[in-house]
Amino acid sequence: MFSKGKGLYRMFIFITLVFLLLSVSSDFKGYQYAYAEPKISQQSIDILSKTGQAIAEIVEDVKPAIVNISSTKTIKTQKRSDPFFDDPFFRRFFGDELPSRSPKERKTMSLGAGVIVDPKGYILTSNHVIQGADEIKVTLLDKRELKGEVIGTDPLTDVAVIKINADHLSTIKWGDSDKLRVGETVLAIGSPYGLTGTVTMGIVSAVGRANVGIADYEDFIQTDAAINPGNSGGALVNVRGELIGINAAIFSTTGGYQGIGFAVPSNMAKAVMDSLIKKGKVVRGWFGVTIQTLTPELAKQFNLKEEKGALVGDVIEGSPAEKAGILRGDVIIEYEGKKIDEPYQLRNMVANTEPGKEVELKIIRENKTEKRKVTIGELPAEMQKSAKGEYNNLLRGVTVQDFTPELQNRLNLPKKLKGVIVTDISEDSPAAMALMQGDVIQEINRQKITSVKDYESIVAKVKPDENILLLIFRGGSSIYITLSGK
Repeated sequence: MFSKGKGLYRMFIFITLVFLLLSVSSDFKGYQYAYAEPKISQQSIDILSKTGQAIAEIVEDVKPAIVNISSTKTIKTQKRSDPFFDDPFFRRFFGDELPSRSPKERKTMSLGAGVIVDPKGYILTSNHVIQGADEIKVTLLDKRELKGEVIGTDPLTDVAVIKINADHLSTIKWGDSDKLRVGETVLAIGSPYGLTGTVTMGIVSAVGRANVGIADYEDFIQTDAAINPGNSGGALVNVRGELIGINAAIFSTTGGYQGIGFAVPSNMAKAVMDSLIKKGKVVRGWFGVTIQTLTPELAKQFNLKEEKGALVGDVIEGSPAEKAGILRGDVIIEYEGKKIDEPYQLRNMVANTEPGKEVELKIIRENKTEKRKVTIGELPAEMQKSAKGEYNNLLRGVTVQDFTPELQNRLNLPKKLKGVIVTDISEDSPAAMALMQGDVIQEINRQKITSVKDYESIVAKVKPDENILLLIFRGGSSIYITLSGK
């Protein structure tokens, strides 16, 4: 009896399991059918196909004009007398003033891109791609390798022009970067990490970016098209396949792409290129004023309705501005009919104006709007210099920049802090082991530094082998460090 009941119980379990399996199988098939029903409409396929085809056509048209640039240069480095001296733990106790041998030479290579803009072989690229190069090699899309000749460089905009001698060169069409609008689709083409002809797509995130610490004259196009190391000097093009920018740099905390890239506008790059080719140097317009941003407090003090324009802080004696009757306290709101919202706009407009040209300004003086005509002069040679570290002493290769509100906020620096910010240090700089990007130099040999002008004046007087005492702000505190020539 017990055995018979046990058999019935097993049969019941078996039938139940079969039923459950059939149910699950039926549900699974229903699940498959439910998710197999949606189909891609022909309309969607057509739209995406046309978009893809359009992008491919742009790339096919532009890509032959984009070149790969590799440059080599020889740098001298101080070789330590013992490998243990390079150990961070050892240096913590014994400091930086360690014995060294004679300088050792080594070759370094820089990779970047360039854009052929003239059938004669002229190529636009970034200055930092070829700066100080002993040899420049240009590789075309058809695999031809050619020697590049430097025609001219402009560190103030980070633009350079090189030339190759070759036939049957593809060139790119020029676009008008002044007409660029935020939100437009753009393509970035270059050689990130040496991967020639890489294409990325994005939009124009912003225009007129300044005070980002990349160059002296800044009016950058910001884009989220992926730009990585090696893209510098490459092309930023619009949907018509026109050159609207030269890829310059990225903003990154990791060294890689983070969605923020910058390009020099094509109009600025073209003006620099034309000047370098025709005159062998960049000729810039000069007005002769010191200008500053209008803060809410300043706008209130000057009884201004808006915080727009460039406030004149000083007028240089004998300058075009003085001759035109411009006074300290004037607010310049228009230049040749173009509105001025920020000081950098006026600075760039004046720089791009041909010396000798008469222009009309609109200013606010004592709550009244006036118009003034001024004949733009040529920027004096001594004012063309930037603090790019071109000194024959221990601060050689150190690049600094004045404080800006944006940099001060980004680096979380105290508002009362005065000095100049270290923005770059070349590999062969004697200060490479002591200074870091982001350091704020407050004093040089016990002399206070409040601006790039102070920095240049003091550093220019330092002798080649003279030891230097620096007071710097780093990591939330001020510290003294020394640079030794021995």
